[in-house]
Amino acid sequence: MDEPFDGAGRSQGPPYDHPETEAERRRRRAVFLRELTEARELRERVQPRRTKERRMREAMRMRTFRI
Repeated sequence: MDEPFDGAGRSQGPPYDHPETEAERRRRRAVFLRELTEARELRERVQPRRTKERRMREAMRMRTFRI
């Protein structure tokens, strides 16, 4: 999250004069997904055993819920 929210769900940062456009939202989402993928790849390199176990559990879960 870029900005903290108060209890009412409003951001505590500076107020924006214009609402976020769809293109800006898509660009931020693309950056987030790219960073998430990068973090997962780093985790796989740093903790290969845990990653393999996680992958195996995920595969079992997918097989369990297959219809």
